[in-house]
Amino acid sequence: MTGNMSRRRAITLAGAGVAGAAGVAAGAGALLRGPADHASADPGAAAGAVPFHGEHQAGITTPAQDRLHFVAFDVVTKDRARLVELLQEWTAAAARMTAGKDAGVFGAVGGVPEAPPDDTGEALGLPPSQLTLTVGFGPTLFRDAQGRDRFGIAGRRPPALADLPHFAGDALRPEISGGDLCVQACANDPQVAVHAIRNLARIGMGVVSVRWSQLGFGRTSSTSRDQATPRNLFGFKDGTANLKAEDAGLLRDQLWVQPEDGPDWMTGGSYLVTRKIRMLIETWDRSPLAEQEQIVGRTKGTGAPLGGAGEFDEPDFAARGDGGQPVIADSAHVRLAHPAQNDGARLLRRGYNFVDGSDGLGRLDAGLFFIAYQRDPRRQFVPIQTRLSRQDAMNEYLRHVSSGLFACPPGVRDGGDHWGRALFA
Repeated sequence: MTGNMSRRRAITLAGAGVAGAAGVAAGAGALLRGPADHASADPGAAAGAVPFHGEHQAGITTPAQDRLHFVAFDVVTKDRARLVELLQEWTAAAARMTAGKDAGVFGAVGGVPEAPPDDTGEALGLPPSQLTLTVGFGPTLFRDAQGRDRFGIAGRRPPALADLPHFAGDALRPEISGGDLCVQACANDPQVAVHAIRNLARIGMGVVSVRWSQLGFGRTSSTSRDQATPRNLFGFKDGTANLKAEDAGLLRDQLWVQPEDGPDWMTGGSYLVTRKIRMLIETWDRSPLAEQEQIVGRTKGTGAPLGGAGEFDEPDFAARGDGGQPVIADSAHVRLAHPAQNDGARLLRRGYNFVDGSDGLGRLDAGLFFIAYQRDPRRQFVPIQTRLSRQDAMNEYLRHVSSGLFACPPGVRDGGDHWGRALFA
């Protein structure tokens, strides 16, 4: 083993020891809080730490933080053992960083001056800021674009991780779509989120390379009933009917993979779909208010469904106005996305706004980075998006430019566990 590998292994083992201690503390806390997952973190403690260990990965039902740094990686090694070792290293680093510590045991300033530090240092002095790190495995990890089973896991690909179909209107850019692995970093401080992704990419050098990444601000959905519904860049409240952490029965049915669903390694996990959706906001901004509300199916001010009084009123799709026309149009977004129109299918959304500068033509390159977790995309996202892509009046103002699909395994249980352990066992 080389000196670099020895040092890397020492960092991993030491980090795992710290993670183990954190796991004991998290386990003790869980006994006091009950058998829930990370949603029990206090959403008001913006600077606090979210437990890393648990039944489910943090960053799914965790009360949605304000900032995002999402990254997709390509695996560049052909060595299965080296990939597994990286996942162990990442897990140890993630346990440290989510607790507000440096990525490595020596830290940004604690190592020998003649060696590169094992933390980049830009988060020194910053609190954990509710940082969560969530990992997922893409279809190409199991069998790449050339059909190769690089790591001997093709037979363990879940049926639910089926490639997404082409949807009407898709204008996807391959260079910012897909990926073998993904990591979602959410925090209430953008520097904390960026620091986490930067250090995981640094640790992964030579094993993975960044395929694409996305920064996000201003969550566009609530994942807890303690959170107010936020607004997207069209100015409308977004995610009013989103799944919430408190919906235990719905989460079991709609979010978490059950034992009968497929490979055991995914039980307790969830499937992640990402879509980068550019909003043609200059065109939208010139549209009359009444037209905007008809397209969405909700009032812009309160977020109430058209014909209703309050944001959380159930939409009345049978209601008719003067002339017998539906109060909520057949092409309205709220009608087409509603569970009643999709055999009861629901998603847990936790997307973010983005502004990536301008496009060189005087228009903002801005929109929604859509993130949705679910039990089975074939029965949830795919039929919902198929309906929306064909009938939604909002499509005139949207362009889908990026897409990703990932299997997010269950949580890391303790210091002896690591991301992907059951998959590669």
